Amino acid sequence: MTDSTPPPPVPADRPAAPSTSDPPATGRRAPARSADEAYDQLRQEIYRGELMPNERLIEIELANRLGVTRAVVRTVLVRLGQDGLVVLTPNRGAHVRLVSEEEAVEILQVRAVLEALTARQAALHATAREIAMIRRALDRMARKLDSDDLLGYSEGNAKLHAAIIAAARHETAARLITGLRAQLVRFQYRTILVPDRPAKSFAEHTAIVEAIAARDPDAAEVAMRRHLGHVESTLANTATAIRRRGGRPDPTRPG
Repeated sequence: MTDSTPPPPVPADRPAAPSTSDPPATGRRAPARSADEAYDQLRQEIYRGELMPNERLIEIELANRLGVTRAVVRTVLVRLGQDGLVVLTPNRGAHVRLVSEEEAVEILQVRAVLEALTARQAALHATAREIAMIRRALDRMARKLDSDDLLGYSEGNAKLHAAIIAAARHETAARLITGLRAQLVRFQYRTILVPDRPAKSFAEHTAIVEAIAARDPDAAEVAMRRHLGHVESTLANTATAIRRRGGRPDPTRPG
């Protein structure tokens, strides 16, 4: 399974007199945080499912919790909207974006093409040190799987894919994949929980890594396409099973 260069830093607001736009004063002043720090924290909370799809994002609450002004929160929400993680509606505020099952499948189809390219390029261009790093990432995934830590396995899985993308040295593919992965992260955390999927996932990743280490671009490309194709079919089958049971998918489940 699988599963960025952020825009230039936005200066944090200068301290100002208390107003209705700023978090209320408390007994002890919290250290000032930059807009970049607030952006990173909120993005990670969405990635981890701490903020759920369709959850409303209330400026004053976020300002208090993140230790920034509401003006900084607005800047952060705009950046997250550009990332495809937040929806901003005039006069109604913001909420965490929900990716539909159909869109998730389409995203995986596009990723299969792009990541197959990066696997091929990694087989051609990765240094010995990068291949060693990729192997270590796979080893860490194996340990997580052995300890039945599926959330840890998913995190390791994302790191392995990132290492392969970095070794490919294909900036355009890397930029496009980053945007697609950001939108799909909540669906990644579900498919790994499908029975028998963890072992199959690890075997697929092993085939990718071995092909890259063997400097076999054709095999690496095929292995990555096969892996993401299996993720796609697993996601689609899981969503279908949930609908047949009359339930709704839970995009925040770990895996």
